[in-house]
Amino acid sequence: MCTGKCSKFIGISLYPLALLSIICNIFLFFPDFQTTYSKEAAEGLYRLTDEIKYMGGVVGGGILVLIPAIHIHSTGSQGCCANRCGMFLSIIFAAVGVAGALYSGTIAVVGLIRGPVCSVEDGTWSRPFLNSTASYLGDSDLWDICKEPENIVEFNIGLSSALLVAACLELLLCGFQVLNGLFGCICGTCSHKEVCTLHKKMTISKGQIIYLLHLLLIVLQYLDTDLWFQHGALYDFLIVGLNYALFL
Repeated sequence: MCTGKCSKFIGISLYPLALLSIICNIFLFFPDFQTTYSKEAAEGLYRLTDEIKYMGGVVGGGILVLIPAIHIHSTGSQGCCANRCGMFLSIIFAAVGVAGALYSGTIAVVGLIRGPVCSVEDGTWSRPFLNSTASYLGDSDLWDICKEPENIVEFNIGLSSALLVAACLELLLCGFQVLNGLFGCICGTCSHKEVCTLHKKMTISKGQIIYLLHLLLIVLQYLDTDLWFQHGALYDFLIVGLNYALFL
């Protein structure tokens, strides 16, 4: 597959992943799909996890991936970016996407490990799994500790896992685009127009090399006349051969 087509595929694939990251991060602000807890958090009450406020999905997996995706996609389409310069810029944009995916994935992992904020039996709001010796992720019996919001553990695990998966895919795609962009800088985007131009340049370069060799033999003829007369037949043979190759 050509580097241009690879860029187009990567750019298109990054769009839904960035959108998924943004949606998951926004949903995390509304536990149990209710606005009550967000309003209480705005009033200063402890209702939302700190990781949600870091906006890993919106900023990292969303904006910092969406902007590179637009440029990466454009390098695979017929336009001003479908060239070596565009490919070079795609490496920089892909590196930004890698940073965004790492940020989003890191926040998601931390959120999964620390667990959600919820109300326990005595009515206090805390993170009951934060200092727990046993991992709540593999033991669903521990989830009953959280009384409110309803099904908050499943809610947090599901959305955070989706953020982590999206971040990993974004990281792989952007990392691959760094390599693809490097090859694109060297080999071009393989667009039809660029291939024809490259073929034309290669043909001209071949003729120029033969012509320069022809001139070199003529210069040698005048620089060393004795050598020319001694091996005149050999030089004539080389010149005839070069002329023949020039018109192939």
